Order: sequence, then structure tokens, then C-alpha cells
Amino acid sequence: MRHYRLDGSGTVKGLKLESAAQPRPGRHDVLVRMRAASLNYLDLKILHGHFPAKTAGLVPLSDGAGEVVEIGDDVTRFAVGDRVASTFLPRWIAGPLPADARGAQPGANIDGVLSEYVIFPQDALVRAPSGLTFEEASTLPCAALTAWQLFTGPRPLLPGETVLVQGSGGVSLFALQFAKLAGARVVATTSSAEKAERLRTLGANIVINYRDVPAWGAAVRAETGGAGADHIIEIGEADTLEQSITAAAVNAQINLVGRPVGAPHVDPATLMRAIATYRRIAVGSRAEFEAMNRAIEMHELRPVIDRVFEFDAAGDAFAAFEKRGHFGKIVVRI
Repeated sequence: MRHYRLDGSGTVKGLKLESAAQPRPGRHDVLVRMRAASLNYLDLKILHGHFPAKTAGLVPLSDGAGEVVEIGDDVTRFAVGDRVASTFLPRWIAGPLPADARGAQPGANIDGVLSEYVIFPQDALVRAPSGLTFEEASTLPCAALTAWQLFTGPRPLLPGETVLVQGSGGVSLFALQFAKLAGARVVATTSSAEKAERLRTLGANIVINYRDVPAWGAAVRAETGGAGADHIIEIGEADTLEQSITAAAVNAQINLVGRPVGAPHVDPATLMRAIATYRRIAVGSRAEFEAMNRAIEMHELRPVIDRVFEFDAAGDAFAAFEKRGHFGKIVVRI
């Protein structure tokens, strides 16, 4: 079989395609023929060395989908032929985030899924939603499940509330789609008229171009009659948090996604002025993933994919992702 490994150089050129022996599953393991993998911003941070883990020799990417081709003697959750997707934090089965959950994170501190075959513990997989292609299913483990957090926690999204999403990356687009399923109003920020039109096509009620309106937090309040947004997907970019705080409604929930490179500037007066809850999102558990997949099946939701690259061109997928002009997910077909 073939797989990619990082050489630790911190560049796309350091993504090396190698040959290896096809692995065999242990008693509790599942062998998956990977069919697709998708990229997240965390994968770029890992590639560039902005993640506290050793990357040299690592098989990258956490999010993938494929089919079961062999199972261990004690496997009960899956059978040969099942279509499956990986989980972002395999140790997080249900309930609160375990203290050791990040100790085994595929594509970060253990080998990931950019490989033709991968061995998984049976508890580290979910069934892929019926009706989705492997490429679409590969987009779910991180981006979709992060967006699904709108419906979990102390302040679940309710019909008629307002959701603010930032940009056109995977998390924001999934949040837009989920919010519309819940009957919410969506305000989206973007950087171009073309992307604004595509966001409206997906269901965004209000779109603000942040290049034309740098103080878009105040614009969100103006567009909502002074009320602001009840739920905010804060993607963790430079200077966006202060705008999100400005845009927040009374008793809003600001969902903090990702890990910014460097410390974002926030005026303490702005922070104290907002009556809001700041909630750090750590993707979600396997149980939440399965609940999300049931909703995806019921509503026939289709993930938004920008481009699909072939396995031999995985480096081109990383390079395209670095340019950050995509609308939706970038996927590698395996």
C-alpha cells in the first residue's frame, strides 16, 4: 500500500509519498480501505509546525471515509463492506471531553488517514450517512461536528434565533446549513461579491463583505435591528473575536473554534460590555457524531466541496488549501 508522511520541514514539499506493508487488524481492530480524506485548518498548522506535537514521520489528516475490508475476531460494531468515517478524537465516546482525549489525535500526534489502508480500533469509527459519497463523508469528522455544536451544550440553537458565521470554510458552511435546518436566521461574513452570492444560495439571509465593512460587528447589529446575533461561530482569526463580541446579542453564545496563531487583540472594555457566554469547542464525541449523521440522512444534507484532488496530487491539495480561496471543503480522493 501507499501512504504520505511529513518530513518535519514545515512545507508542502515535505509531504512524501511512501510504500509500506498493508497492515492487519488486531482482535478489536478494523482495517479500512480509505476512499477519501479532507483537509482542515489544523492540518496546515500541523504541517507548518504550529501544533505542539512532533510531525516528522507523521501520516497527516484526521478526517477520512472508506469501507471496511477486514475485521478482528472480537469486532462487533462493524462488518466487512460497511461504509465508515473516522472520528476526530477516538477516545471521546460520549459525555464530557475526557482529560486524555487529545492524547491520541489522528494526523496530529498519531498517524492519520492520508493512506490507502488504515487500522482503526472499532470504537474510533462511525457509519457514514447513507446517500453521501466517500468524498462527502470525509468532510464530516471535524468541520461538520464542530458546527453541530450549535445544537449541544447549555444554550442549544432555537428556531427564529440568529446565527453569525464567518467566511466560507467548512465549519462556517456546515453551521449555515444546520442553522437553516433549525429554522434560524443566518448572517454571514465574506470577502467577495461572488462568495456572497453563493452564501445566499445556501440560505444566508444577510451577507456582509468584511473588506468593504471592516467594523462588521456593528453592521451585524444594525442588520438585526440592534439585537445582534444569538449564536456566533468564531473561527479564531486575527481581530475577528472583537467584532464577534460587538455583534453578540444579550445572552449570546460565542462558540470559539480553532486555535489562533498569536494572541488576538480584544479591548477589555468591549469584553466587559458584552453579556455573553464564551464556549470553547473541541469538535464533539462519537455519540454526537452519530446523532449528527442521523440528521444529515433525514434532511438529505449535502456537504459543500470546493475541489477534489487525486491521491497522487495530495501536495496540490495542501497548496490549494494554503491559498485560502476555497469555498467549502478540499478533499483528496484515495
